[in-house]
Parts: sequence; C-alpha cells; structure tokens
Amino acid sequence: MTTATLQQGEEALARFIRGDATAFADIVQEHQSMVFSIAFHFLHDRGRAEEVAQDVFLRLYRHLASIKSGDHLVFWLRKVTCRRSIDEVRKLPKAPPASLEDVAAPAAESRDLDPLLSRGLQRLVASLSEDARAVVVLRYQEELDLADIAEILDIPVNTVKSRLQRSLEILREKFHRWAGDVER
Repeated sequence: MTTATLQQGEEALARFIRGDATAFADIVQEHQSMVFSIAFHFLHDRGRAEEVAQDVFLRLYRHLASIKSGDHLVFWLRKVTCRRSIDEVRKLPKAPPASLEDVAAPAAESRDLDPLLSRGLQRLVASLSEDARAVVVLRYQEELDLADIAEILDIPVNTVKSRLQRSLEILREKFHRWAGDVER
C-alpha cells in the first residue's frame, strides 16, 4: 500500500469517527478491489467472492470504531477476508480426492503461455488445502512478506515458511503431471 493510500484510510477513519456518513463508502471504495481479489483468488468463484467481500465489509462496519489506523484497517481486512474465504471453502461439499495419475495430460504439446495454462494453474492452487492456499494467495497474489502473512493468519513465521515450501513442492509435482512433463 502506498503512503497516500494509507493517509486516505486514516482520513476516512477520522471522518467516520466524527460521524461522516460518506466515510465508510470511501473506505469500501478504496479497499474493495483488494478484498475481492483475495477472496476471488482463494475461491475462484466470482459470485462467492462477491458474497465474501460483502460480508467482510459488513463486519468492518460493525467493528470500524475499533480500527486504530490505516495500517490496522488493511491488516484487519486481509485477515478477515482470509478467514471468511476459508470458512466459505469449508462449506463446500468435499470432492473425492483424485490421484495424480488420474489427471489428464493436455491434448497439445505447446508450452506457450495461454489461458488454458492460467486456468490450469488456478485449478492447481485451488486443489491445495485451505491453509496452504491462504499462504500461497497472500504471498504471490497479494505479494506480502512472510511476517505479514504470519500475523494475518495468526501462525508463526516458520509455519508460514513450511506451508509455503510444502505447497510449492505439491504445486510443482501436480504441474509437471498436468503439463505432461513426467520425465524430469
């Protein structure tokens, strides 16, 4: 987040505390893309991501008086969005686990970057457990450092490191199988 964005957040918080009815709308407008982005990259479902974002901002409205600063606001939004996204995934019926051998190889041998590759990577990330997916999304989508991720998820930094390392190993293996690159 830029300094100007944080200053705008501070200003909107101060206006909200003074009773300015438009301040909350400004806060939502400023942060809605971040909240939606985290939820969407976690859920891969636009409708459900919108519902999560809406719920996050409803919760923010109820707790806005306890927010201390612009930094705290961003932290709070990321944390609640991650937790709500995990809750939303847990509501889904569990699909039976598929073995790596059951994953079909792509029909074409082309290695060019294309939308199919992007969708394939999204599906691979979506196949991770909720905790692993949260770490991957926060690290590579939101570009947060390990300490920030640990704080948001309320886990030690070493746990973030190990989840990220395991997740990347799993993703590499699944990607090589998905891409038909079984001979490494």
